[in-house]
Amino acid sequence: MARLVRWTALTAAAALLTAGCGGGSSDEDKDDGGRSSAAPSAAAPSGVPEELASQTLDWARCKGTADAPAPDGDWRCATLKAPLDWSDPDGETIDLALIRSRASGDDRIGSLLFNFGGPGGSGVSTMPSYADTVSSLHEQYDLVSWDPRGVAASEGVRCRTDEAIEAAESVDSTPDTPAEEQAYLKDAADFGKGCEKAAGKLMEHVSTTDTARDMDLMRHVLGDEKMHYFGISYGTELGGVYAHLFPRHVGRVILDAVVDPGADTMGHAENQARGFQRALDDYLKSTGQDPAEGSRKIADLLERLDAEPLPTSSSGRKLTQTLALTGIVLPLYSESGWPSLTSALEAAEEGDGSELLALADGYNERDPSGRYGTTTHSQRVISCLDDKQRPTAEETKKLLPRFEKVSPVFGAFLGWDTAGWCHDWPVAGQHETPEVSAPGAAPILVVGNTGDPATPYEGARRMADELGKDVGVVLTWKGEGHGAYGSGSDCVDSAVDAYLLKGTVPKDGKVCS
Repeated sequence: MARLVRWTALTAAAALLTAGCGGGSSDEDKDDGGRSSAAPSAAAPSGVPEELASQTLDWARCKGTADAPAPDGDWRCATLKAPLDWSDPDGETIDLALIRSRASGDDRIGSLLFNFGGPGGSGVSTMPSYADTVSSLHEQYDLVSWDPRGVAASEGVRCRTDEAIEAAESVDSTPDTPAEEQAYLKDAADFGKGCEKAAGKLMEHVSTTDTARDMDLMRHVLGDEKMHYFGISYGTELGGVYAHLFPRHVGRVILDAVVDPGADTMGHAENQARGFQRALDDYLKSTGQDPAEGSRKIADLLERLDAEPLPTSSSGRKLTQTLALTGIVLPLYSESGWPSLTSALEAAEEGDGSELLALADGYNERDPSGRYGTTTHSQRVISCLDDKQRPTAEETKKLLPRFEKVSPVFGAFLGWDTAGWCHDWPVAGQHETPEVSAPGAAPILVVGNTGDPATPYEGARRMADELGKDVGVVLTWKGEGHGAYGSGSDCVDSAVDAYLLKGTVPKDGKVCS
């Protein structure tokens, strides 16, 4: 199962939409508008070879794939070259896939770069489906996104075959016996070996810091003096790291659904246990149930599944405890998903695991033919390079009571995840927590949602504090779901739009309810 931090749309429409990038188009398909190369006023990244700093992007129609047609409208794709190793910028390069739709009006501000989370989410496939949500920004901004290094069309990593992924679904993610524990840790180590074989030398160069440096090269090549950026979920951590590295290049930056930059591995797991339990409690209250009683009922269901998985209508596949937990997680990302959770839980109590399995498949990017997406693969390769902490199984077991007290439903899984996620990983991590302090940067708008399950609200204030005085500005929404902008609050949307379009910074601590 993927870590729960990644930003996930309930409908999974963004994950299912794929579009390739590249040339092969006629001249009439091209759309550089004189802005393919860096404008003279755009500040060049320090230490970047002239060959890369002055490169021209060949914008052309995006190509469709076997899974989906190319996006409609004026979307164009291009490839940016960046150093494989930023400590040796004159060395080997890698290709990064970009997608763009030009500003529709004459009063253009510049490019607005989006990262939708993960790490490991494809911006190339997600951006077109997100355009309606940010339509108010499109008149004055070019909407731009990309597949970060190690993701999808940008040297994407696949660590396992589809058959091996499905086989691993039977591994118990909350081991209760020495044999289950051994199988769990062996599966984790095998996954890391598969990633190392697939990624090769790229394995050591997909960190958040590497990607932040790619962003500054991208800013320059796009012709922008300042970085205007919209980061969601993990994209907030990436935005914070960018601001730390390039504070003078920060323009108008939105961080929505904020990852707590001060939390270490155990802290993130405990934060998420608290966040998902909080969202589950809110869901249970909405159905008229007592949260404690409802949670016990769900925990009992999961315990029964641990002993005996449920049958489903999916080609002999069974609903395991881990798959059921995954199926419960997905609808908690959005209040609109709560009815599907009610239906799936009722069916499971009656002995049919089909609905929870379908929800789990949506989260795990499994299509009806049995093919899986690679977001989890990229997510793990990136996060294990970022994070130097490697909790042992013994350390985890000592903390399990604390995790289970925070959440009787999600605690055990998230506790064990700290031991398994980067177990025996072939590459050392870089830091315990990311550095996001950005003295001298322009004000950055940090948007927190009190009902966010995956990135609990407390992370927004922590991010603002660590960005620094007069930099981090917090906007709070008393709502439900992962992320605030475009989720139904006119107050939030108006404040974000005013900031991005007019440069109007709201008062720090403004609350939308």
